[in-house]
Amino acid sequence: MKKFTNARIYGRHDETNEILVDDGLIKEIGASLAEADETIDLKGRLVVPPYVDPHLHLDYVYTGSGPGAANESGTLFEGIARWHDVKKSQTKEDARERALRGIREEMSHGVQFIRTHIDVCDPELTGLKAMLELREELADKVTIQIVAFPQEGMYAYEGGDEMVEEGLRMGADCVGSIPHFEWAYEIGQKSVHRTIELAMKHDKLIDVHCDETDDPQSRHVQLLNALVMKEGLGTRTAASHTCSFGSADDAYAFRMMGLFEKSGMNFISLPTENAYLQGRQDSYPKRRGLTRVKEFWESGINVCFGQDSINDPWYPVGNGNLMNILDNGIHLAQTMSMDQLDRCLDLITHNGAKTMNVEDAYGVETGKPANFLVLDAETPFEAVRTRAGVLASIRRGEYLFKRPDPSFEIDLDL
Repeated sequence: MKKFTNARIYGRHDETNEILVDDGLIKEIGASLAEADETIDLKGRLVVPPYVDPHLHLDYVYTGSGPGAANESGTLFEGIARWHDVKKSQTKEDARERALRGIREEMSHGVQFIRTHIDVCDPELTGLKAMLELREELADKVTIQIVAFPQEGMYAYEGGDEMVEEGLRMGADCVGSIPHFEWAYEIGQKSVHRTIELAMKHDKLIDVHCDETDDPQSRHVQLLNALVMKEGLGTRTAASHTCSFGSADDAYAFRMMGLFEKSGMNFISLPTENAYLQGRQDSYPKRRGLTRVKEFWESGINVCFGQDSINDPWYPVGNGNLMNILDNGIHLAQTMSMDQLDRCLDLITHNGAKTMNVEDAYGVETGKPANFLVLDAETPFEAVRTRAGVLASIRRGEYLFKRPDPSFEIDLDL
């Protein structure tokens, strides 16, 4: 049995400062708890649940610097065209090595839960095969969900919907689609219907790349929400990106937000990548590319942040550091009141866990797996203000990694 003491636990405002762990589970949380076989002094540092990255393309990582990958226009659509060529030379071993490198990089920043969108517009399903293996091999260290995702469209890519279904049969956890990429609006709508059909047929979660465009008339999210509301699938569904919703007029947006509240559908915003990709056809004023994060958050609609890309044909940088994603997101969404700064870590922790439907095994709570991070800060405000680093990542009571306490001196003697 282990006892972590002198902790400041995120979300608690009482004298609770100890976590007792037994057999990988949190046995008790409180103050002055029973003695344990090992006591670990956290020195007043902030303890938070593990970071959750609910949207990452692990089959694309580190392909952004190779031959033919340069995205000269910096647009979503050229990125897809570049990937179409790049993936032709991908082998299972290559996909596996790059994905493992990406997972390791995310974990080094405190991520323990990842949802990854794997392109199934590939007759060999190369990336999916590699990812299915890694999901099982790494299950003790990181929780991975896989989306069967047709990057080139369910219908724009011949047989794309069939490849999605094959991915589900092979073991993918979620149905994906990309309706705004289909060749006509009606075909995009058809892909949304097909997404729901497949989810119900195979009992899978849903995560749609939805309206990732500045076009305010791209409104596939309306149909998606209506269908999942009708079938009672809202809490099992995520709408990723929804950039066009940030350009929509208020009459439409506020009507839809009432329906989003009713359905319980989740939203994933990708602050850094969409700030980079969107607004490319704007001169000035230039749009930020985000969905209505602030309005969702204030209305109680579940919204979270993700990385999306790490050095691929869409986005040249990225490193899996969700504190950087959070910092960019709260600036772009203008959500930095003192109250919001004290609870915005939810956007990369609890809200992402809710989106992934893993809440039963998530959170610093009695009876749940002892998975948590120790940050180099004492309060949520200081953690966000300083982009605090992760001093330790703990999984089922054991260290995934531990860093020494940082120390330095700056001589300001005058």
